[in-house]
Amino acid sequence: MTTITVALHVTFCILLILIVLLQSGKGAEMGISMGGGSGQTLFGAGGPASLLTKITTAVAILFMLTSLTLAYLSGHQADTSVMKNGTTPVEQTDK
Repeated sequence: MTTITVALHVTFCILLILIVLLQSGKGAEMGISMGGGSGQTLFGAGGPASLLTKITTAVAILFMLTSLTLAYLSGHQADTSVMKNGTTPVEQTDK
């Protein structure tokens, strides 16, 4: 279970990095838009979210869910030992 979760977590991490790097920043067209008549739209309402923004949100949610799952799994690990049936040594006192 943990191995599958770690593999998914790493995959979502790489996807999230790639998707964020593909997006252009909000100020990328600032020089162009100030000269035209659309200067108000740069700082106004953003309009509908693009497909890339929706994919980013979905992958970020999946990344956070795998993070929480890994945190839960690491805190609730079974305490196993190779010395299950062994007895503890008894201290001998010298009299």
